[in-house]
Amino acid sequence: MDKIIIEGQNSLSGSVPISGAKNAVLPIMAAALMGKGRATITRVPDLRDTRTMIRLMEIIGAVCEYENGTLTVDGSIVDNPEAPYELVKTMRASFYVLGPLLARFGEVRVSLPGGCAWGPRPVDFHLKGLEKLGAKITLENGYIIARSKRLQGSEIQFEFPSVGATGNIVMAAATAAGTTIIRNAAREPEIVQLCDYLNQMGSNISGQGTTTLIIKGVESLESADIAVIPDRIETGTFLTAGALLGEITLKDVYPHHLDSVLMKLKEAGCTIRTTADTITISPADSIQAVDITTAVYPGFPTDLQAQWIALMTLARGSSMVTDTVYHDRFSHIPELNRLGANIRVDQNTAFVRGVKNLVGAPVMSTDIRASASLIIGGLIAKGTTEVNRVYHIDRGYEQIEDKFSALGAKIWRESA
Repeated sequence: MDKIIIEGQNSLSGSVPISGAKNAVLPIMAAALMGKGRATITRVPDLRDTRTMIRLMEIIGAVCEYENGTLTVDGSIVDNPEAPYELVKTMRASFYVLGPLLARFGEVRVSLPGGCAWGPRPVDFHLKGLEKLGAKITLENGYIIARSKRLQGSEIQFEFPSVGATGNIVMAAATAAGTTIIRNAAREPEIVQLCDYLNQMGSNISGQGTTTLIIKGVESLESADIAVIPDRIETGTFLTAGALLGEITLKDVYPHHLDSVLMKLKEAGCTIRTTADTITISPADSIQAVDITTAVYPGFPTDLQAQWIALMTLARGSSMVTDTVYHDRFSHIPELNRLGANIRVDQNTAFVRGVKNLVGAPVMSTDIRASASLIIGGLIAKGTTEVNRVYHIDRGYEQIEDKFSALGAKIWRESA
């Protein structure tokens, strides 16, 4: 099992390109299954999760070719609308195939999902939404079976603006009879791009970027090509490292996707400069303690909560980090404390008291973003840090050690 070794407190400088967004490409790949021709998706990051999704699509019957960030999907002979437990248990986003396969075949069999080892993330919103569209849902031996001759448009009100449920219902409703209205829909850029892609395929979707989506069903969809948007979470991860370690420029980004994060970095004392597709961060002489509360987009992302806590460990003063999206997403806290941080957790709030230094130690990651926070912790700590279970980081970051190394970090991967 691989581990990442870091010799900390080396300055960063230079520029690094940001990869395509994991959370955008996975639903786009699922949507490609609704077309019966050949689709080309570019800027596809080489991740464990994208590789898992490709394997799932091939089991379903699609012909996939992936090389140098370009994925071609031929859905003309897709004939097996099933997502087996062996794959779905490793990646919750596999559940995205539920809506498109039901829409295309009228029946789908998808295992209940697995994925990261933190927090209950129920699929109720997905299933209730599909039932509103007329699907009959049953549970058999750990598999969700959904059936419908043709889905019917309906009005759906989400209790919470779930990204996954919004994506699944939008795909299912794209070819439903009549009009579907989703209220309290997710507004994330990844959902906006999914809707734009479906429209390229022939859908009639409006309201992207708002809390109300209107989907006028069409008879069928055609395959289409798309380039994946930049990964705003990878961008934010590198920004938090640069806030402590040196001036760096992130290329191929959309700065407006990170307005809430850039505002908080400025409050912490950093200097931020942006162009249409770059962000440059210059660190402050000393980082100021800044409270954050995570929220759905356009609020501060829960996927950057762990990285922000790592930044606050060396801030001047004390800060509070409250996660309103996932209340128990704090598995990184004990590991950061192993590096010498002073953090305690009470319910869904972490209380961080800044310290002068972190000191390297062996640590263990438990999910994708926890892994990123521990890498940041290792980069800012004195001495050597060993991050174990890095298969988590490989699910969401493309060659993170190589990118940090290119900026001047002393970081490398070793096989145990």
